[in-house]
Amino acid sequence: MKKRIRLLLADDHPVVRKGIISCLAGQDHLQIVGEAADGREALKKARELAPDIILMDIDMPHMNGLAVTDLLRKEMPKVKVLILSMHSNTDYVLRIIQSGARGYVLKDAGTEELLRAIDAINQGEAFFSPEVARAALNQYVKGSGTVGAQVAQLTNREREVLVHIADGLSNKEIASQLGVGVRTVETHRERIMRKLNIHSVAGLTKFGISQGLVSLNS
Repeated sequence: MKKRIRLLLADDHPVVRKGIISCLAGQDHLQIVGEAADGREALKKARELAPDIILMDIDMPHMNGLAVTDLLRKEMPKVKVLILSMHSNTDYVLRIIQSGARGYVLKDAGTEELLRAIDAINQGEAFFSPEVARAALNQYVKGSGTVGAQVAQLTNREREVLVHIADGLSNKEIASQLGVGVRTVETHRERIMRKLNIHSVAGLTKFGISQGLVSLNS
């Protein structure tokens, strides 16, 4: 029997999760192994369950879906991420690609499109909804292909610290979350500010939001 594709569903709206589960019901080659209601839970469950694919919302509490994708790209490269979101504007598209996501499907897409995306990504291909692909092409044509270049300068740990700073956590709270010393967090903070040439928490928060690393509703 062909191995089933193991899916983790990450979305902060229970109704949306139930709707997606309903859409995928009856697909014998798919298995939803877990659900997450926020970014931190998504990261935790990804580490615990090691799914084949994560169906990831962008706007979630505590940690943005793109920030989770960023972290998983280096930590668990075998886990593929398919972004499911209502956003089709150009501000998000290249940031999503840069985050390491393998695909992007709009939430109002039909079940057939979602199934095609899952199967394509499972086979190592990329899949983007037509509207999203057009937006990406338009942005590249306009010469905006460097979106996210500053984020790429940061290490995996520095990105994680940046997300927590933008979430309003203190150095002590960040240290507790990451299981490191306060001095280590201070060092990461100094390096982040130097690399980004941003020297205030407000500036880092604004940058994190603009790059899709953290949501306004965090």
